[in-house]
Amino acid sequence: MVAATGMNGPVREMTMAEKISLSVAIITKDEAANLPDCLKSVTFANQIVVVDSGSTDGTLEIARDFGCDVFVEPWKGFGPQKQMAVDRCREPWVLVLDADERIPPETETAIRAVVPGGEGSTAGYSFPRKNFFQGRWIRHMGWWPDRITRLFRNGKGRMTEAAVHEAVDVSGKVAPLESPIEHYTESRLDEILKKIDRYSTLAAEEAFRQGRRSSAWGALARAELTFVQDYVLRLGFLDGRQGLVLSVTDAVNKFFKYAKLSELNRQKDGSEEERK
Repeated sequence: MVAATGMNGPVREMTMAEKISLSVAIITKDEAANLPDCLKSVTFANQIVVVDSGSTDGTLEIARDFGCDVFVEPWKGFGPQKQMAVDRCREPWVLVLDADERIPPETETAIRAVVPGGEGSTAGYSFPRKNFFQGRWIRHMGWWPDRITRLFRNGKGRMTEAAVHEAVDVSGKVAPLESPIEHYTESRLDEILKKIDRYSTLAAEEAFRQGRRSSAWGALARAELTFVQDYVLRLGFLDGRQGLVLSVTDAVNKFFKYAKLSELNRQKDGSEEERK
């Protein structure tokens, strides 16, 4: 039994007899703050694959110190990037995780109960996800139970091609597990604003490719509706100040998505007008 070294000191590494036939697929980009706790939570897996897209903060060193199979690939979008990690998984079962997610002990127990055999013809499993923001478990606004499919038989699951809001598409029966995945979402407002800028651009580009249209007034209306839905109709006010912040940032994200889509529409319309 060997002790790996993480950011917070030595971490007990399980013996091969304690590990299970599971590969964990993770993508990273400057995740030094999140990755150690994520990796500690999945030491029961035989293989951990990390596909990085150009970290400069020590992420690669952390992953290698933990004994992960590390690969560096140019960024291709969330879905394709995660699929590259899945493609490098060699165990019979695959678990897809984000660097800011954790597998708590009760969920490890649940995974051990279904890997490697599974339940008959079951091809995959879904989990509820506990989302934490600024130290609080968010229970409203559609953030709980936030069920997601993440565990599947190797060869039975693929990531969707979406550049944002990607998901696992499983060929076969998906059964629910009741133990959660924990998600410690970004809580720093300056980083949230950067994320909104990035995600709204990706979402606007995807909507543009689908032929959708918007306007500045339409973007404002969608933002207002999003805030009312999150904070009032979906009971975000019961999540305290965190619920208020999340309702506002969700509305801001929606505004910029459709405002950017409107900008893309105008650029296309202008180009077509010039060609006439």
